[in-house]
Amino acid sequence: MPMPDVSSHSVAQLVSLTGRRAVVTGGAQGLGKAIAARLAEAGADVLIGDRNADLATTAATDLDERYPGRVIGAFLDVTDTGTVNAVADRAVDELGGLDIWVNNAGIFPAVPLLELTDETWDQVFAVNTRGTLVGAREAARRMTAAGHGGVIVNIVSTAGFRGVGPGLAAYVGSKHAVRGLTRNLALELAPHGIRVLGVAPTFVPTEGNMALVAAAFPDGADPADLLPQMTNSLIGRVAVPDDIARVVLFCASDLSAFMTGSTLLADAGETL
Repeated sequence: MPMPDVSSHSVAQLVSLTGRRAVVTGGAQGLGKAIAARLAEAGADVLIGDRNADLATTAATDLDERYPGRVIGAFLDVTDTGTVNAVADRAVDELGGLDIWVNNAGIFPAVPLLELTDETWDQVFAVNTRGTLVGAREAARRMTAAGHGGVIVNIVSTAGFRGVGPGLAAYVGSKHAVRGLTRNLALELAPHGIRVLGVAPTFVPTEGNMALVAAAFPDGADPADLLPQMTNSLIGRVAVPDDIARVVLFCASDLSAFMTGSTLLADAGETL
């Protein structure tokens, strides 16, 4: 299935997602909610999936009231293939199809290597890597069955390009795996008209991220005071969730119609 030539389209047409249906995993807050917001603003109907079903529903209600696209919330545990299937089916049944899938759900417990258990390693890979694989696979099955192609966007991380720091062996390993998975999924799914792209953010001080930072420094340090140590921004400020959401919107839209397999760094030059 050849990718369409959209060079005659206006900028408004290229960025518009009107008529498209999207799923965002881990979408109840932070990066996920910001991504869902931009997709909905561009006209997509969006299903927010999250382990916190109540928070997913609250986020969906908020976005549904603000943007033209329909937004619904659902329980989703990306380590449970059954719930991934249920969310994919709900998108097809209630939104009318599936055109965009954003694998955003992820965890990054900080555990020194000598204290890292097999169980923690397996948990990180179950969420970050296998969860991405299962989400992409189930999205691709439905996109292929519908015969219209689609876009899969994997949230990678700058940790998919380099070592980050002590205690993050599992996270860095899982994100290197997601970056490689993105490339091979793009190769395998291209004949079906499905593009696969990665977005690699630097650290973004979301609610969940800051809670993890606070837990890693239990000596009473203010997590906000640690931000300059955790980022190497060349543009004079720390990232906000919408900085990443705009890159995801680019990937999901026809602005990137001739791209697949790449992982775009959204890192303010951190990895230079």
